[in-house]
Amino acid sequence: MKITDILDKDSIISDLKSKDKKGVLEELAASLSKRTGTATKDIVKVLLEREQLGSTGIGGGIGIPHGKLASINSIVVGFGLSREGVDFDSLDNRPVHIFFLLVTPVRSTGIHLSVLAQISKLLKQNHFKENLLKAESAEEIEQIIHSVDEEF
Repeated sequence: MKITDILDKDSIISDLKSKDKKGVLEELAASLSKRTGTATKDIVKVLLEREQLGSTGIGGGIGIPHGKLASINSIVVGFGLSREGVDFDSLDNRPVHIFFLLVTPVRSTGIHLSVLAQISKLLKQNHFKENLLKAESAEEIEQIIHSVDEEF
């Protein structure tokens, strides 16, 4: 499986409008709501519950909000880019610009961890992050991800 196998272009937001954590989660969740058939508020609830355990703002301008839902049957990924950056209670206290959203079925711990690991691996590549930050459209973001995506 590749990230691009579970990331739909309609779930890529090239210019997030929200200025705070909850707003970003709502925007990202809305993009997945259509694909999963799950209400945006239900996705946001799961994501906020996960955030209470510790921020998914991992530092370096990156956030990987994630959660598990009983109402979905397959893993889905969304992406958002904040031009200004958002206070996401990040581990390094810096604004987050790049967001990968991951929602998985409740009983999918293995694949959940595999996707998180793959996203983290990609985001350790500085040129990948720099290219994402310069991207101007969902199509361009999709191409950038596709260019480095590999089987995991």
